[in-house]
Amino acid sequence: MISSSGSSFHLLCCLAVLLILPFSSLSSDPDSLQDFCVANLNSSISVNGFPCKPDAEVTLHDFFFDGFIKEGDTTNVFGSKVTPGNVLTFPGLNTLGISMNRVDLAPGGLNPPHSHPRASETGVVIEGKLLVGFITTDNVYYSKVLTAGQMFVVPKGLVHFQLNVGEGKAHAFTAFNSHLPGAAILPLNLFASTPAIPNGVLTKAFQVEDKVINAIKSKFGS
Repeated sequence: MISSSGSSFHLLCCLAVLLILPFSSLSSDPDSLQDFCVANLNSSISVNGFPCKPDAEVTLHDFFFDGFIKEGDTTNVFGSKVTPGNVLTFPGLNTLGISMNRVDLAPGGLNPPHSHPRASETGVVIEGKLLVGFITTDNVYYSKVLTAGQMFVVPKGLVHFQLNVGEGKAHAFTAFNSHLPGAAILPLNLFASTPAIPNGVLTKAFQVEDKVINAIKSKFGS
């Protein structure tokens, strides 16, 4: 027979579990407590985000963004240009958990392998033909050639790219579930960081000679 004290302890444990379980399902960004929080980009205070601009200083321009109208300049080593529509360029996105990019690619242009540490990505091809691919943490590669109107998704944090495989220029719009998804661009991170990663690390990682690493670094002005 179970004693009354044992039964009480068992009941208390059950209640504790019931109280804890709901909180695990709420471990994401909290719902907004106001209509908006336009980012004050000039504030000296930042606590994992931007403080709100006073309502009296908010204007209609905080809620509209025309940065995607013009085609991006693709005259660079990669033949691509990403135009960001995140909280840094569009302060009205602050705290809303959304943002977008415009991606322009010249013929043969590449949006190089990169990852977004704070967001999943979805995108739609607007013009041209793109090879879109990503690699899982199990080193499995998924890819497909997409044309105008077709959509893709890249899970949060995974390395991915877009390559223009058509005969003309291409562009796409991508969207994120973060107002500032961040971008870790692998070629620049590895070969053009400041200060530079020691050659000894890179020669060992890629199993090549020092002159190969120096040649790659020279391509990025490092």
